[in-house]
Amino acid sequence: MGHSHSHHDHEGHNHGHSHAHTKQLWWLSVLTAGYMVAEIVGGLASGSLALLADAGHMAIDVASIVLSIFAVWVAKRPANTAKTYGYYRAEILAALVNGALLFGVALWIFYEAWHRVSNPEPIKVGMMAVVSFGGVLVNIVGLVLIHKSAKDNLNLRGVWLHVATDALGSVASLMAAGFIYAFGWTLADPILSAVLGVVILAGAYHLLYDCVNVLLEGVPKGVNVENIRTRLEAYPSVKKVHDLHVWAVASGVHSLSAHVLIDDKSDYSKVLEGLIGLLKTDFHIEHVTLQLEPPKFHHSKEIQLHA
Repeated sequence: MGHSHSHHDHEGHNHGHSHAHTKQLWWLSVLTAGYMVAEIVGGLASGSLALLADAGHMAIDVASIVLSIFAVWVAKRPANTAKTYGYYRAEILAALVNGALLFGVALWIFYEAWHRVSNPEPIKVGMMAVVSFGGVLVNIVGLVLIHKSAKDNLNLRGVWLHVATDALGSVASLMAAGFIYAFGWTLADPILSAVLGVVILAGAYHLLYDCVNVLLEGVPKGVNVENIRTRLEAYPSVKKVHDLHVWAVASGVHSLSAHVLIDDKSDYSKVLEGLIGLLKTDFHIEHVTLQLEPPKFHHSKEIQLHA
């Protein structure tokens, strides 16, 4: 019986990315906090509840960005005997909190939209438009800043969704100002806000779904377990693969474990090396644990542990 545990060092790679992520998040927090103050001043001066509502949303965003920065810092801490995988999942927990906050923001927007339909208030359209346009520009800068990193990191994806929501909020405020100026249609404000709420709910749902999938050790998105099994069983000397598990420790950190029944005359070392190389090259899975079993090896069902 052979056993191999292959774990390529992610530490240097992750530290480099973590440093870049932290820098991006700090810049984003400064941008967001600065424009939050501008929206509060503009909202109070123009009488626009839409701007004040967006400022409240930005306040939540600043809190979520700070939470994400903290999560990136925690995730850099090395593994130890108590946390053998390290603290990678701190970022997943931060993304989970951000997703829950987005749900709360959407519900709050629905409430505010209903309130504005029932109790319309006079608005200084010119100031509302200027501040909203500035918000669009600031949020576009923020989206560009973290767009690339958000593709493969759930924590940053949660932050990206917050910023995207802010951008949509600013666009909605700008459009509402246009409708009010051109047609005096004050209902444009709550209607566009409600549409924004629906978009936020959809984004929050997908983010929370991905986070829960990681926490439940589900198969990572884009990974086909049966395809992996077929490829492993097609490898020379491999007879059968069982107890195959694939999961994500965190965003982009995939793990695999399996029991592999092999031919009795096989060179265990070469088979292990070949299988690990196949998984790394073809499936980008570097954290691999394989147990090689000879034909006569019987694995007791009573003592099997299923992860």
